[in-house]
Amino acid sequence: MIKKTILWSLLFFCGLAVTGQTSTKKEIPFLKDENWWGAFVAQGSQMPYLKPTNEFNLETQNFNNQGVPLFVSDKGRYIWSDEPFRFRITDNAIEIKSETQNIEVIKAGTTLREAYLAACHKHFPPTGTLPDSLLFSMPQYNTWIELMYNQNQKDILNYADNILKNGFPAGVLMVDDNWQKYYGNFEFKPDKFPDAKGMIDQLHAKGFKIMVWVCPFVSPDSPEFRELQSKGYLMKRKDSGAPALFYWWNGYSACYDLTNPAAFDHYVAKLKEAQERYGIDGFKFDAGDVMYYAPVAFDSYVKGAKTVDHCQKWAEIGLQFPFNEYRACWKMGGQPLVQRLGDKNYSWRAVSLLIPDMVAAGLLGYAYTCPDMVGGGQFAAFLNVKKFDEPLIVRSAQTHALMPMMQFSVAPWRILSPENNKICADMARLHAKKGAYILACARQSAKTGEPIIRHMEYMFPGQGFALCKDQFMLGDKYLVAPIVTPENTRQVKLPKGKWRDDLGKIWSGGKVITVTAGLERLPYFEKIR
Repeated sequence: MIKKTILWSLLFFCGLAVTGQTSTKKEIPFLKDENWWGAFVAQGSQMPYLKPTNEFNLETQNFNNQGVPLFVSDKGRYIWSDEPFRFRITDNAIEIKSETQNIEVIKAGTTLREAYLAACHKHFPPTGTLPDSLLFSMPQYNTWIELMYNQNQKDILNYADNILKNGFPAGVLMVDDNWQKYYGNFEFKPDKFPDAKGMIDQLHAKGFKIMVWVCPFVSPDSPEFRELQSKGYLMKRKDSGAPALFYWWNGYSACYDLTNPAAFDHYVAKLKEAQERYGIDGFKFDAGDVMYYAPVAFDSYVKGAKTVDHCQKWAEIGLQFPFNEYRACWKMGGQPLVQRLGDKNYSWRAVSLLIPDMVAAGLLGYAYTCPDMVGGGQFAAFLNVKKFDEPLIVRSAQTHALMPMMQFSVAPWRILSPENNKICADMARLHAKKGAYILACARQSAKTGEPIIRHMEYMFPGQGFALCKDQFMLGDKYLVAPIVTPENTRQVKLPKGKWRDDLGKIWSGGKVITVTAGLERLPYFEKIR
């Protein structure tokens, strides 16, 4: 039995069918000069897909971020599947293998924008609703990099005080992992939080809204585990019917079976109880990655549920809470859910990934996306750093400033000079200053499905922008061209028309210009004609 279970897990993890169905293969040749985007937000830097790739599997891979069974091309074509599939890029084609569907390419126009909007309106139409407006209009702050697993009342209050003391505007403050007694329990640790409600009341009085970190996992053999087991609310092992244990980054845990409507409602009720008890405004919903479900031979309430179905049910929990955030998601485009790019390193390479990944998020239906944390959200990259690369942190803040959302975690006032800390505060205030426009873009997206961050090719087809990865459009008004390298100069390709830069100078478009920007300057251009 053990050998059989291991073999099943390996087959499942590799993406091979265990249903007896024959896989269907579809090859979609590229048209002349055609470029394709799709499937994984975290592969944005590889888009458009120009080089052959290994085979990917949407059922077992998500690269720490969102996955969508969608491809869109700048020749007005798109590919959609209701189910996950495997694919690879060959020399001049997309090769797709599906266990359940005959995949077809749809001709919807002649441009990237026409392809995206046709797919959006057909398969993930906008709902007309948004996450809470504060998530767009003001900066966000997360306690992860500063406190890591030592979340505690004293340091959280100190972090909030320093935000205001250093000239950063109040916004949403997220208390990250390890505030709970254990996973599956939604009470603050009494030794770390002697008065959790009082802390949240104080933070509210300072102008912050408070979100706390949660996951779908449950610590084994806890009181909650035993209660959930007795009610049949946990995912089970196929071989024994006992609760399945999942290995994730914090060890082994049981997992809610959210395909069970009663378990789903139970989880939502527990979150709402915590809100009522402490005054919490919302939740950061972590984990839910398909990779954690894939290696386990489990049973769930819905027989035959796929890894992506569990990921999607986890995302649906967030629809109950206007203050929400997700890092892993499946097929929830158009829904009022905040997405965040996966944790990136503290490096120039990571800063350069923000724009192509954010553009990919928009082209996959996730308009309400936050570009990770300023300077990076991968905590290990911040350990044992003797001297921080201050321009890197500043340029990261500038890249965030004119995106739909902006989130700080590492404290600029701790690691930067007073001058560079002030630049970061200036960028936070710039985001707040443009908050009304960003929110207007978000409201437009809720009606039309248009991305907020838009690829240059999306807005200016046929002007040679398909391969552009270091500038973007914020709505249809602002062209943003941050510095994402250690140099203080860069090339900016202006589309046809008239453009006013951040210094007030007017430029004629249809050409490439060289921009020099000292550390205090974020280059951006407003379209005036």
